[in-house]
Amino acid sequence: MAATTADSTYPYDRIKDVKQFDDSKIGVKGLVDSGIDSIPRFFIHAPETLSDLKPTSHIRPESETQIPTIDLSGVDSPDHRSTIVNQIRQASADLGFFQIINHGIPTQVLDRTIDSMRAFHEQPTEIKAQVYGRGTGTGVTFMPNFDLYNAKAASWRDSLQVRLDPTVPDYSQIPEVCRDQLMEWDRDIQRLGEVLMGLLSEGLGLSSDRLKDISCLKRRVILGQYYPYCPQPDLTVGSAPHTDPGVLTVLLQDHIGGLQVKCSEGWVDVKPTPGALVINIGDLLQVISNDEYRSGEHRVLANSCREARVSVPFFFNPSAVEDVYGPFPELISPEKPARYRHFILNEFLQKFFTKDHAESLVDHFKQ
Repeated sequence: MAATTADSTYPYDRIKDVKQFDDSKIGVKGLVDSGIDSIPRFFIHAPETLSDLKPTSHIRPESETQIPTIDLSGVDSPDHRSTIVNQIRQASADLGFFQIINHGIPTQVLDRTIDSMRAFHEQPTEIKAQVYGRGTGTGVTFMPNFDLYNAKAASWRDSLQVRLDPTVPDYSQIPEVCRDQLMEWDRDIQRLGEVLMGLLSEGLGLSSDRLKDISCLKRRVILGQYYPYCPQPDLTVGSAPHTDPGVLTVLLQDHIGGLQVKCSEGWVDVKPTPGALVINIGDLLQVISNDEYRSGEHRVLANSCREARVSVPFFFNPSAVEDVYGPFPELISPEKPARYRHFILNEFLQKFFTKDHAESLVDHFKQ
């Protein structure tokens, strides 16, 4: 790579360096494997982005820094369901994030999913390069950052994206090293997603099928995120602060950690909990709920650990991209008018892929 330091004394052509990196198809892991001891300049973030990277939980009491953990045991029991609905409603309104335990997916399935994604990313470059690309509409794509050319600074991570609906990739297109595990994961998370959508719908005072009926379970994307060791973690991030654009995200993270959520007091760590899954509300659900639920802002720190961090977010989005969306009419009243205008879903998604990653997506659709 031509530019591998933060030195600003030499002429710098960012686009040229980004394109050279993109054309190499080696990803961030390839940079690490090459033995670099400083990161390319286009990964270096502005000082204002980096000024608060010290985790808030390092300076606040442990009891104050945990996102809510919700036990789904007895979710089908009338005695327990109302309690679970209230817990999810409160967490979705306050923070937009919570963890779930006793969700019905065996620990060995969680472990196999993480292991399979690690196995994909740790293959030789020439194998991963076979599915390398920048397009967001293809079935299977390996890439460092989806917004590599648009972002002000790149993030220190690689991603495998598998889009499962509405354009389901040919089974053989999914890399063999993780194929069976991802299909198993898709089946399990679809079942869990239906449970969560029902609980979230009930939390809004609606029927349990309300979100399912507008196809919120149909458009599914799996990301296999790989955060290699970073030699200068104080100069970059694993993922810049953002909110997710869709309805709901189910995240499986490994034991290393690095995910942080923005709360009123600052950034707090989402400490890995064995067997737990992290759930967060997306922008579209904030809009549909007319701000009853909050899309949670989050980021990932650059990995200073010699062991690579792996996480697997699963995104739920509606499949009816030509349909009109906006706040549910049942949630609009003279006391609480609609906060957002109506729009075609395609417009919403296109805005996400063309805006700066740090911009608020929902602000573009406010009344």
